[in-house]
Amino acid sequence: MKIKIIIPVVALVVLMAASFQKIKVKPVLYIIGDSTVQNGSGKGADSLWGWGSFMNLYLNTDKIEIQNHAKGGRSSRTFLTEGRWDSIMKTIKKGDYVLMQFGHNDGGELADTLRARGSIKGIGEETQDIYNPIRKVNETVYTYGHYMRKYVNEAKAKGAIPIILSPVPRNNFNKNGKIDKDKYGVWAQETAKQTGAYFIHLNEMVIEKYEKMGSEKVKVFFPKDHTHTNKEGAVLNAELVTEGIKQLKGCELKKYIK
Repeated sequence: MKIKIIIPVVALVVLMAASFQKIKVKPVLYIIGDSTVQNGSGKGADSLWGWGSFMNLYLNTDKIEIQNHAKGGRSSRTFLTEGRWDSIMKTIKKGDYVLMQFGHNDGGELADTLRARGSIKGIGEETQDIYNPIRKVNETVYTYGHYMRKYVNEAKAKGAIPIILSPVPRNNFNKNGKIDKDKYGVWAQETAKQTGAYFIHLNEMVIEKYEKMGSEKVKVFFPKDHTHTNKEGAVLNAELVTEGIKQLKGCELKKYIK
């Protein structure tokens, strides 16, 4: 009689264990950045898209969840001061990943009445105290590198894996058919070296691709201005991000590539 009772109980335990394995929480890939990463609400308004909206084409979302938190107009500074990073810190966990790309908006004014979104140029520890007319508070502004280090170090403290990307280039061909490399790309790379974060030189990768294609073909990717891509341009950038992930030595994010 006891044997008859024990067998169903054992079977139930085995079934529960198998079910637990199936519902094991997936790692999350958090993506943070500006409008070149997610334009608007990420639904293609005005035919403009960011590359973060298409990472699902290249990563297996059955095995990893993708959360694109990038927001148009944000810099490394304002993504932080608006509390967007804090909201991620509430849920990020060990084994998650963070792709971060900033720079396009960091060159703006520190305290103008329109945006007040700029950071101090470079990767040092310089600061400047300002009155922020947008937020109506006194604020200490730091360098681009300072903010990027903060993202990296706080992600690592949670057991997550940070990956810095240099910003995608604008459609700015010179008369020789070349595109100048972005200084924020240099600072992004230097910050990655400082912190030990993984680094994808997306700026160089996209420039190389654009220069091979030529300005006439590339301009099709930019229907509104020289910064924001259409779907085809965003998909190309997402493909190059994926290639960059493949090249990261020792980074297990590559195992989620389709």
